[in-house]
Amino acid sequence: MIFNPMYFLFLAPAFLLAMWAQMKVRSTYAVAQKMPAPMSGAAAARHVLNSAGLQDVEIEMIPGQLSDHYDPSHRVLRLSNEVYQSRTLAAVGIAAHEAGHALQHAFGYAPLAIRNAAVPAANFGSGFSMILFMIGLFAHLPMLLWLGIGLFGCVVFFQLVNLPVEFNASTRAKEQLVSLGIIDQEGLVYVRKVLDAAAWTYVAATLQSLLTLLYLLMRAQDRR
Repeated sequence: MIFNPMYFLFLAPAFLLAMWAQMKVRSTYAVAQKMPAPMSGAAAARHVLNSAGLQDVEIEMIPGQLSDHYDPSHRVLRLSNEVYQSRTLAAVGIAAHEAGHALQHAFGYAPLAIRNAAVPAANFGSGFSMILFMIGLFAHLPMLLWLGIGLFGCVVFFQLVNLPVEFNASTRAKEQLVSLGIIDQEGLVYVRKVLDAAAWTYVAATLQSLLTLLYLLMRAQDRR
């Protein structure tokens, strides 16, 4: 996709925030990965799930680093090798965060249901919105231009709904880890730093999508 230099200036705040967030995640994760925990990430997640009556939610180990996620369609918690096996505060924090998504799903957390429903539209919008926008812009086809903007709006909506989902999962994780005796208050400090740093990556992604939408609207108005 071809943009003028104004695009990169327009999105500079989001790019800088994303870079800072990624560095923050790496640094806090590296520190917390050196702090021992009484059980592995997989065991911590299992404890959190069982305490909520979710014995039927499976836990699987998958390749990759920080590829951890909860799959609501199959009710499976998938943890990366390091998080699954490591007995560290970083591992139990991330594993408990993903278990928090399973708790959201089981207890009908409304923002999660909305986010899951928005996934197909967001994926479609992410794949085709810019193509339609550029065709509409350069071929002077306003209908395609605005259709592209509308589709990208689905991406923005998904990002906005995703924020409370991720924040809530982290809150649930910290509460469960402490209440179940998996970590103490000292350990909570490191877990909180890891999860807070990860939250900033979602904030950066949301800011980038919002600024991109504003840029597209500005280009559309200029074309008019």
